[in-house]
Amino acid sequence: MRIAIIGSGMAGLSAAYDLTKTGHKVVLFDGAGEVGGLASGFKVDSWEWTLERFYHHWFASDQHVLKLADELNCAQQILFQRPDTMMYHKGAFYPLDSPMSALLFPGLGWGINKLRFGINTLYLRFTKDWHSLEKISAADWMKRWAGTDVYRTMWEPLLKAKFGSYSDDIPMSWLWARIHARTAQLGTFQGGFQMFINLLADKVNQQGGKIQLNQTVRSIAPTTDSKLQLLVNDEELIFDHCIATCSPKQLLQITPSIPTQYASKINNLQSIGAIVLVLALKKRLTNHYWFNLPANAGFPFLALVEHTNFVPPSCFGGEHIIYCGQYLETNHQNFLMTSEEITRQYLPALTRFNQNFNESWINQSWVFRSPYAQPVPSINLSSKIPELQTPIKGLWLASMSQVYPWDRGTNFAIELGRRVASHLLQP
Repeated sequence: MRIAIIGSGMAGLSAAYDLTKTGHKVVLFDGAGEVGGLASGFKVDSWEWTLERFYHHWFASDQHVLKLADELNCAQQILFQRPDTMMYHKGAFYPLDSPMSALLFPGLGWGINKLRFGINTLYLRFTKDWHSLEKISAADWMKRWAGTDVYRTMWEPLLKAKFGSYSDDIPMSWLWARIHARTAQLGTFQGGFQMFINLLADKVNQQGGKIQLNQTVRSIAPTTDSKLQLLVNDEELIFDHCIATCSPKQLLQITPSIPTQYASKINNLQSIGAIVLVLALKKRLTNHYWFNLPANAGFPFLALVEHTNFVPPSCFGGEHIIYCGQYLETNHQNFLMTSEEITRQYLPALTRFNQNFNESWINQSWVFRSPYAQPVPSINLSSKIPELQTPIKGLWLASMSQVYPWDRGTNFAIELGRRVASHLLQP
């Protein structure tokens, strides 16, 4: 079969890997100049490693990543360690990444709140029944079982920071997935995630696949003989199948013939975008890796990540790498701001992490944006998600909006890509 794949992120490359391994002719099209999608990285001359545009790490429980790495004979290049996570409370930062640190966290007070927090965290860690949890919002579930005080202190500020106006309606199944599947041990790939992506892309090429960058699929249309015609830049090409790993609404834009019922499912999906400021500093800003920043604490971003407290500064020419990340609805005014305006908005907050910080510490800075970075789940979403196989013969959708109840990330992108490839290969 002749198969087109739109997007060379982890889902597209993973699907291509399995399809080319079985002898099919696969062509990946990507409008970007490099493979990797949201996990792609960049590198300056003085760095030994690449750096992701949007901060990434793996968890020790990411079995789909580990399995694929084993198949590519590079599992030994995955490096795991346990960096720390800090939580803001009343003007100070406290560790919050273990049962003991939770017991000592002053935001929970003493007595019953800590007990309820611990019991509920253990329940969510070990229960597998997420279907019942998608019927209720995280806000209502936590208020009922953990208590209003625990919800207001721990979960509400983080949900509001992540989802903004959607926060009250996020299903408990989404929060369950984060607590259930994630580990304190975090992993990265030696040389940066782009090195892993390049290994996978090279394997696709070795198996006969073709990766065409700077190539935009402008339209998809079914033909009279049950094939698909793709307009790629200005060239019309015919394929037996097409797997779209782009955003669902982008698929609607380029495929006007999608039936109304399937289009309605796509239109009901919600998502938000991301803006990330990356700084290369002369000096270390903090002694910690990850800072969770509640929405009510007055920070212009929801997370600060000092990447070089996880990966050594020597990998980046001795520079200290900082991410300041924020999820925002795509109509937010910040998406219209210049990189310089974003930087000016974010920089004053850095003195709250280190009062000695000043702009002379900055060697280089970058601002990255993506309008489709975080799906927004809704109550009972499992019954509303568009099927992988669209009603148009040969056309498949594999987007991060379809990994629910799991959160977006490379592990589940790999699982999704391989799953859609297995469906396509069924006789």
